[in-house]
Amino acid sequence: MALRARALYDFRSENPGEISLREHEVLSLCSEQDIEGWLEGVNSRGDRGLFPASYVQVIRAPAAEPPLPTRYTNLPAGGFEPLPPSTVFKPATQQAPAAAAAPEPFPLFPSAGYTFPLAPYGGSYQPSQGSDDDWDDDWDESSTVADEPGALGSSYPDYEAAGGRASGRYRLSTRSELSLSSRGGHLAGHLHPPSSSAKSSAMVSRNLNRFSTFVKSGGEAFVLGEASGFVKDGDKLCVVLGSRGPEWQENPYPFQCSIEDPTKQTKFKGMKSYIAYKLVPSHTGQQVHRRYKHFDWLYGRLAEKFPVISVPHLPEKQATGRFEEDFISKRRKGLAWWMDHMCSHPVLAQCDAFQHFLTCPSTDEKAWKQGKRKAEKDEMVGANFFLAISVPTGPGASLDLQEVESQVDSFKAFTKKMDESTLQLNHTANEFARKQVTRFKKEYQKVGHSFKCLSQAFELDQQAFSVGLNQAIAFTAEAYDAIGDLFADQPRQDLDAVMDLLALYQGHLANFPDIIHVQKGALTKVKESKRHVEEGKMELQKAEGIQERCNIISFATLAEINHFHKIRVRDFKSQMQHFLQQQILFFQKVTQKLEAAHHKYDSV
Repeated sequence: MALRARALYDFRSENPGEISLREHEVLSLCSEQDIEGWLEGVNSRGDRGLFPASYVQVIRAPAAEPPLPTRYTNLPAGGFEPLPPSTVFKPATQQAPAAAAAPEPFPLFPSAGYTFPLAPYGGSYQPSQGSDDDWDDDWDESSTVADEPGALGSSYPDYEAAGGRASGRYRLSTRSELSLSSRGGHLAGHLHPPSSSAKSSAMVSRNLNRFSTFVKSGGEAFVLGEASGFVKDGDKLCVVLGSRGPEWQENPYPFQCSIEDPTKQTKFKGMKSYIAYKLVPSHTGQQVHRRYKHFDWLYGRLAEKFPVISVPHLPEKQATGRFEEDFISKRRKGLAWWMDHMCSHPVLAQCDAFQHFLTCPSTDEKAWKQGKRKAEKDEMVGANFFLAISVPTGPGASLDLQEVESQVDSFKAFTKKMDESTLQLNHTANEFARKQVTRFKKEYQKVGHSFKCLSQAFELDQQAFSVGLNQAIAFTAEAYDAIGDLFADQPRQDLDAVMDLLALYQGHLANFPDIIHVQKGALTKVKESKRHVEEGKMELQKAEGIQERCNIISFATLAEINHFHKIRVRDFKSQMQHFLQQQILFFQKVTQKLEAAHHKYDSV
C-alpha cells in the first residue's frame, strides 16, 4: 500500500529540497518516518522534496504504484547548497565570496550516506577582497586591545555627552526557564488548548536546511528561545508605533556627513597608492580621512550585525582605472548616497561601529585598531541581536499574525516589481545617455556641418547684398554644433544622478529577500507551535513565548519596511525634481541657441 498524506495548510517552499503544498492537496509519501520534523514526498504537480510533517495528515489508501525511493532527485548528490540568487533581487555589484575550507560534515541520513556541512554561526557576509584598496598588514595586526576600557567609546566623547549612548548593562535571555508575560491565556487566533494532562514535551522542529538565512542570522535560535546575553542600554533598538505602524525610534540627535575632496595618497615610499576621502560629520565638525577599504570593513560588520535592517550596498569595486577622474567622481557620488542613507537610518546612525568610523582621528592608529577589534568582537550579533530589540507593549500594541503576513507578502510583491522597474529604467537611462553622448551629438553636428557647407557655397557669389545671409547661415551652423555639445554634456547633469540613485536602491532591494525570509521563518515556527497546542503536544506558555519572540522580529521587519518607504519617497521626490529641473535648463539653453540664430536673419 502506498503511503499518502493530505495537506492541512498551505506551505510555500523557500529553500532547496523543499516543495510547496496547497491545503487539501493529496501527496505521495516516500516514507512515514519524519526527518527532524520533515517528511519527504511528491505533491500533485510531480515535485519531490521535503515539507513539514505537521502540515499534513497521513492517510493510508491502496495505490497501484510502488513506494518511492528515499532520496532527493532535486538536490545535489553532495547535500544542500544555498539557493541561487533570484535574477530579480541579484545586485549588480554582488561578488562571489572567497573560497574557504568547508567544516567537517555531519551525517543527515546515516543509512543513505547523505551529508551536508554545518553553516558557520553568524552572518554570511565576507568583506570583498580585490585589487582595489587591498588590506594592509598594519591594519590587521594579531594583537588586540579591544577589551581595554573605553576602547570604542573614547573616540567620540562628544556624541556620548550629547546623549547618544548610555552605560547601563543588563542580561536578557529567551531560554525556557524565564517566566513569560501572560497575554490573556490565549495565542493570537484564540486557541483553546486541551487539558494539561494530555500535553507532552513536543518541540518546534528546526529547519532542515542549515544554510537558510533564517538559521544563519540567528532568527531560528532566537525564536526557539536559545538566545542569552548581556545588553547595554546603548545597544537597545526601540520600535515605536507611529502613524504608519511600527517604526524605528528616531535618532534624538540627527546628523549628516559630507564626503569631499578625494585625493590620491601613497605609502611605503610611493610603492602603494590609494584614494582617501574627506569625511566631515556635522555632529562633531571634525574631518577624518577614510579609504574605500574602511567603508568595506564597516559594511561587513553592519551587514553581519543587523539581519533585519537593509544596510545599503557600497559602490562597486574596480580592478583597473581606479585613479581615473571619472571613476573617482562616480565613486564619491555613490559613497555620498551611501553615507546619506546611513545617517538617515535611526539604528545604523547610532551604531558604535559607525560612530567609530566617523569620529576616530585618522592619525590615531592605536585608537582605530581598538575600535575595530571591539566591533569585530561584538556579541550582539546572530540570535543575540534580537535580544536588543524593544517593542511596544500594552493595549493595542499586539500584532495580528495574518495581518503581518499579508503586509509582508504585499511588500515582497512590491519590491519584486520595483526591482524589475529599476532595472528597466536604469537600462533605458543608460542607453539614452549613450545616445546623447554619441549619436545625438554626432547628428546635430552633422546638421551644423551641412549648414556651414551651404554658407561657404553662398560666399562664392561674392555679392554684397548676400553677406548678411551667409553670416546668418554660418551662425546657424555654429548653433547646431553647440547644441550637439550640450546633448553630450547633459547626462552628467541629470541622467547620471538618476542612475546613481537606482544603483543604491537596487542594493537595498537585494537585501529584502533575506530580511523577509527571516520574518517568514519566524511565522512558520509560530504556526507550528499553535498546531502543537491544538493537538495537546505543547504547553501554551511555551507557544506564547515563541509568538512573543516572533512578534519582536515582526515589529523590526515592519519598522524597516516603513523606513524604506519613507526614504524612498524622500529620495525619488528630490531626484525627480532635480532631473526635471536640469531638463528644463537644458532645453532653455537649446532654445536660446535657436533664438539667437533666428534673430541673425532679421537684418538680412
